[in-house]
Amino acid sequence: MTTPILEMKNITKTFPGVRALSDVSFRVAQGEIHCLVGENGAGKSTLMKVLSGVYPHGDYSGEIFLQGQAQKFNGIADSERAGIGIIYQELALVPDMTVYDNILLGHELKSGLTVNLNETIKKATEMLKKVRLDLNPSVKVRDLGVGKQQLVEIAKALSRDVRILILDEPTAALNEDDCDNLLNILRGLKRDGVTCIMISHKLKEVIRIADTVTVLRDGQTVCTLDAARGEVSEGVLIKHMVGREIDDVYPRRTLKISDEIVLQVRDWTVYSHGLGRSLLTNVNFHVHKGEIVGFAGLMGSGRTELARSIFGNPDGFRLDGEIVVKGQKKSFSEPRNAIESGIAYASEDRKKNGLILIQDVKQNITLANLRALATRSVVDANGESKVAEEYRTALTIKTPSITQKVLNLSGGNQQKVSIAKWLFVKPDVLILDEPTRGIDVGAKYEIYTLMNKLVDQGMSIIMISSELPEVLGMSDRIYVVSTGRITGELPATEATQEKIMQLATS
Repeated sequence: MTTPILEMKNITKTFPGVRALSDVSFRVAQGEIHCLVGENGAGKSTLMKVLSGVYPHGDYSGEIFLQGQAQKFNGIADSERAGIGIIYQELALVPDMTVYDNILLGHELKSGLTVNLNETIKKATEMLKKVRLDLNPSVKVRDLGVGKQQLVEIAKALSRDVRILILDEPTAALNEDDCDNLLNILRGLKRDGVTCIMISHKLKEVIRIADTVTVLRDGQTVCTLDAARGEVSEGVLIKHMVGREIDDVYPRRTLKISDEIVLQVRDWTVYSHGLGRSLLTNVNFHVHKGEIVGFAGLMGSGRTELARSIFGNPDGFRLDGEIVVKGQKKSFSEPRNAIESGIAYASEDRKKNGLILIQDVKQNITLANLRALATRSVVDANGESKVAEEYRTALTIKTPSITQKVLNLSGGNQQKVSIAKWLFVKPDVLILDEPTRGIDVGAKYEIYTLMNKLVDQGMSIIMISSELPEVLGMSDRIYVVSTGRITGELPATEATQEKIMQLATS
């Protein structure tokens, strides 16, 4: 290899009680798309935060070289001046500001002491063209879909003349069309000489886009693979990521579905006062005991609104229709009513709605069922610790202790804590909304195995997922939602991606 544009040598980074990176080395060639993969907690994001100055020089050991020159970044501003831009999974845009304000935020174009509005809009328009986004730069970011917001974030980075663009899980929240568009844009940036480093758990996308792939495991460099030499395949990546071969990502189980219907939803209509329209219309479905029912559909089809409206309607929608739980009609005015009736909901956004990140693992696991641990309104601390340890062991939650703050865990382990919280409620029906979003293949396999175990024990699971292979691989029956209506019901044995997409777009 010729002199790389980037070289990181022997990088070691520790946090209290945890060594996140151990002697990691990483090389990136000029103008390539280099993917960084590994399980949650492998150290990928930490390595990129070292590179981008989030963790300043002196906060880690090792060396960083850009085109052979040693770098000592004391903050993000230093790395930006060196031509490095980073885009995080949680976008750093200001929703109530315009697109042009967001693109030039922090390096505004000024005439004297005031912002030159004409030049700002002109510059923003140029950047939008680079990412092939045709929109009025004067619109507010909050009015854009997630896919367009992602492109605005890239335009923002390009406006700072980046040489190296880092993207952390850029497609995690995107639908299939937006994913394809983003990958095409990255290819265009490569032709323009921009070097891209992409962190991703979606191995099929990695295989499609990567020139080179580096695998991290447990904070160490495992290998670097060259796509041009045919070294990159899904099986090879999984083996290096998890340290073992996984022959079938979706573990098999013997079906033991009962005739008993534990949940039935009839003529369910959901109206949003804020939007002034119906989100769901005359939805009917049922769930058997010991069954995994998948809900597929495009983003915005109404799947999450369906789940949240059933789970005590925390969004305050106007509801019509019936919910029948184990043969009894129910009416839930708040989530607590749903929990008491045996229904639990694990949110698609674990960080915002599923967990309290500044609290520890123990507090998060027991949060939804503290009454079971309380005597005269006083929580039994020993009992709480015992419960948390039991779920930590049962779900193989990787954490130094149950007193570790959840914000310090990897995404996969955060998801396990979120699921453990609802398992402690001991529900009859567990709704999992995007249960494996943003987590690696090893953690996915563990969650799939857990789901199979739970339904074998008689629990019923409703799984909402945007990943069609996941829906097909894990569901016993599949409902397809399109524009607020159920447009089809398919047994898993008859379902295909083509049939689901046809129903999802009808």
